Amino acid sequence: MTQDKSRKVTIAEVARLAGVGTATAGRVLGGYGYSSEDVRNRVQESARKLGYRPNQLARSLITGVTKTIGVVAGDIQSPFYSSVLRGIYDVSRAEGFGILLTGSDEDPQKEIEAVELLIQKQVDGLIVAPAQLSGAKHLQAFVATGKPLVQIDRIVEGLDTDAVTVDNVSASRRCAAELIAAGHRRIGIVAELEWWQGGNLEDFIEGVLAGTVLPDHLFPSWQRLLGYLQAHLEAGVSVDPALVARVGTYSVDAATEAIASCFRNTAPPTAFFSTDGLMSAALMGVLKEKRLSIPEDISLVCFDDLDWMQFHEPTISAVVQPTREVGERAARLVLDRIVDGARSPSRSVLKADLIRRESIQPPASSD
Repeated sequence: MTQDKSRKVTIAEVARLAGVGTATAGRVLGGYGYSSEDVRNRVQESARKLGYRPNQLARSLITGVTKTIGVVAGDIQSPFYSSVLRGIYDVSRAEGFGILLTGSDEDPQKEIEAVELLIQKQVDGLIVAPAQLSGAKHLQAFVATGKPLVQIDRIVEGLDTDAVTVDNVSASRRCAAELIAAGHRRIGIVAELEWWQGGNLEDFIEGVLAGTVLPDHLFPSWQRLLGYLQAHLEAGVSVDPALVARVGTYSVDAATEAIASCFRNTAPPTAFFSTDGLMSAALMGVLKEKRLSIPEDISLVCFDDLDWMQFHEPTISAVVQPTREVGERAARLVLDRIVDGARSPSRSVLKADLIRRESIQPPASSD
C-alpha cells in the first residue's frame, strides 16, 4: 500500500486496517491498558504498514509519561559536564528515554528558569547540579510534584533526594599529601572560592584547623580546599593564607591574577595544586610567563585529568574524576525511582584517583 508521505496517518486508519476500534488501537499504540497479544500484533503491524508515528504529546497527556529526563548542568561547555552527560545519555537511551538539556551557568536565577522550563516540558525526572546549596525552593517544589530529582556534584542542605557526588576531599588531601611527602612546605592552591555561607576565607581556614567544617554541603572547590588544608594539618605543616589563590569570578583572567599574587610573596610557592581544568589552564599560563620549569622550579598537581596533561612534557600529575559514572548512576537513580518512588533516598560518593606522572619532585632548595 502506497502512502502520501506528506499526509499524517491517523490512528483511525490504523484501527480500520487492523479491524479493531479506535480506542483499542489507541491503547496498544499508547502502551496503556489491556489488549490481547493477537490484537497488539495486528495493530502494530498495521501501524508499521501505514507508517504511523504516534503523537508523543497526546500519549503523555494520557499516560502522564513523556519518556524524558531533564538535566540542568552548571556549565554545558565544561569537559566535566560533557562526560557526565555522556553517562546520562547512554543509560537513558538504553531504557527508551531521551534527555532535555539546559544549563544554569552556576547562576541560581538561571537555574530557577531552567527548572521551570523542564517542568513545562513535563519531564519524568530531573538531574541537577545545584547552583545554590541552601534554600532552593524551586527544587523543593519539583520534589513535591512526586517526580524524582537527583543532585549531582553537590548537595543542597535540607533537600532529601538521591545524589551522586565525588569524594573531592579525600582526592585533594592526597594531592597535597604527595607534595608534602616530596618535601614541599610552601604549596599554593588556586580555586574558585566565591562564597561560603560560614563567613570569609580566613574563617573557613580557622574552622578546618579547628575541625568544625563539614564537607557535606560545600561546593566542590571548597571541598578541595578542605582536603588541601587537612593534608597540612595531618602533616603538621603550617598553612599560609597568602598561598591560597582565591578566585571570585570564574575566568582565566581572574585566576591568572590570583595565582600571580602568590608568586609576589617574598617566599613564593615551590609547588602548586589547581582545583579544576580552568584553574590549571591559568596556572600553566603564569608558569610560562615566569619561565618556571616543571618540576625543576615548581611541582604541580591538577584536579581533572585533561587530555593534554598526559602529552605535556613533562606529563602532569592529575586527579581523574569518574565523571561518566556520575552520569550513569544519576540516570539509573532517576529511572529506578520512576518505577519505585517509595524507597529511601540514596547517596553515592564516588572515588577520584590521583595519577602520579612527572610533575612532582623535591623542591630545589629547602623552605
